[in-house]
Amino acid sequence: MFAVMKTGGKQYRVKPGDVLRVEKLPGEAGEVLRFDEVLMIGGDAPVIGTPRVSGAAVEATVIDQIKADKVISFVKRRRKHSSQRTRGHRQNLTLVRITGIVTDAAS
Repeated sequence: MFAVMKTGGKQYRVKPGDVLRVEKLPGEAGEVLRFDEVLMIGGDAPVIGTPRVSGAAVEATVIDQIKADKVISFVKRRRKHSSQRTRGHRQNLTLVRITGIVTDAAS
């Protein structure tokens, strides 16, 4: 069984045991999170939400709060202008492990 969930403006296809890097969420390591925005549940009898599947949720455990790799942006103006700018950015992420998919039949 798998589910398509939405968090941080992105959609993820998950199944129990998966490890995800999602946008930063509040929580310490070991804390349990519940994602209620489930767009689809797949498996033997797939259920597609309009836009969400009512009563469905994805449960996950926070592993760690991490930072992504640095993304460097370099801008240089051409010709007779000698200006250039370098900027770096590291996105804050939360590392989570999917522990289960809850459907309305199970709750």
